[in-house]
Amino acid sequence: MGKQRTFGQKLGAGFAVTVALVVAIGVVAVYALRNVVASKDHVITVDAQLLQDAESMRSSLERKGGANRGFLLSRDEQFFAARTDARSEFLAALDRLRRLAPAEAARAIDAIAKLEADHQEESDRVLALRRTDAALEAVTKEWDDKVGPKRDQLDSAIREFITTEKQQLETSRIASTEAAASATNLVIGLGIGAVVLGILLAFVLARTLSRQIAGAVGQVQSSSAELQAAANQQATGAKEQATAMNEITTTISELLATSRQIAESAQRVAQIAGQTATAAKAGNGMVDKAHGSIAAIRQQVDLVVTHMLELGKKSQQIGAVLDIVSELAEQTNILAINATIEAAGAGDAGKRFAVVADEIRKLADRVAVSTKEVRALIDDVRSAVNTTVMATETGSKAVDTGSKQFGDVASSFQQITGLVTTTTEASREIELSTKQQTTAVEQVNLAIANVAQATKETEASSGQTLATASQLAGLSKDLLRLVQPQAD
Repeated sequence: MGKQRTFGQKLGAGFAVTVALVVAIGVVAVYALRNVVASKDHVITVDAQLLQDAESMRSSLERKGGANRGFLLSRDEQFFAARTDARSEFLAALDRLRRLAPAEAARAIDAIAKLEADHQEESDRVLALRRTDAALEAVTKEWDDKVGPKRDQLDSAIREFITTEKQQLETSRIASTEAAASATNLVIGLGIGAVVLGILLAFVLARTLSRQIAGAVGQVQSSSAELQAAANQQATGAKEQATAMNEITTTISELLATSRQIAESAQRVAQIAGQTATAAKAGNGMVDKAHGSIAAIRQQVDLVVTHMLELGKKSQQIGAVLDIVSELAEQTNILAINATIEAAGAGDAGKRFAVVADEIRKLADRVAVSTKEVRALIDDVRSAVNTTVMATETGSKAVDTGSKQFGDVASSFQQITGLVTTTTEASREIELSTKQQTTAVEQVNLAIANVAQATKETEASSGQTLATASQLAGLSKDLLRLVQPQAD
């Protein structure tokens, strides 16, 4: 036993092999990652920058051409300054290309530089001609014949260089992607190998440890049988305890349910009492409103009687006035006619009387106006009659309202009666719930006695379990010696 390796030593050896594999995979992965990063950096810093500078050079050439055309048309010095700035940017981009481009691209860059110099020389000559008094048509023709072809050659060279750089960028990107894929496949292969080796190590360690533990397990099994018998006894007692506890739980649940019923019944009693008081107050309010409605009805009836008396008096007065007015109107008309006739027959002496007759005629007109006023008075009387009718209708509505309120009073008192009946029933339910609680408490006492008996039986089984546990302690020491040979 002392010459055998412990569990810790075997596991340590397996862990060391695993760490060695992980370190090897890490080294290979770092190396592959560096190669991939270097390839990508070359694509980004060289090829992409070359393409960007070529595009910048073409953009500068376009702006330079636009400035040239603007100066040809307007001879504005601002266009000439813009032309100079554009050429400076073109030369700066060309200089960056010379620094970054590989040796195989130097010839194309030199060709672009020569074409740009030739184009600049010819454009300077034509623009200088434009500064003179030469005709615009002649200058334009000279530009199209001399400068235009050189500009086309320069554009063609730049486009060819951009196309070449795009192809080179795509080629570099593909090569970088392939390098990354190769590195990935290598790392995956090493990882699979490490996993396979780890599985083999785990299998070997498992077989070795299983043989060492097999003997101890046999002894543990025999002791486990004894422990199982004792555990069965404890399980029986536990079942009895569980049964008793179930009874206790059920009884407590009944107590809880009964308590809730009592609480709910008490709450219902309180609510019903409140509703009863509210209903009583509402009944009193209804009675007071009914009395007020009756008083209002009486006032309306008195008002109707008063209006009817006033209407009778006004009708009599109107009749008398109308008679007098009618009589005066007839007499006035007769007098006015007679006075006019007499005044006409008297000649000059009757002129004064004619004035009197005219005044009498005016009086007759006033009487006619008074007659109209009398008619307006008759309209007022009719309005008063309508008011009296409306007051009578209001009184009738008040009587109806009073009747409805008396009906509400009767309904409120009926509701009070029903609530009182419900209160009585709730009190009976409270009494029954109290009796159920008494019975439930007796059941709780009996269940507690059963629990005490089961507890005694559990204590007896615990002694047997303790002896078996001692045997298992000895076996555990034997297992510890298998793991650690130096342990006592």
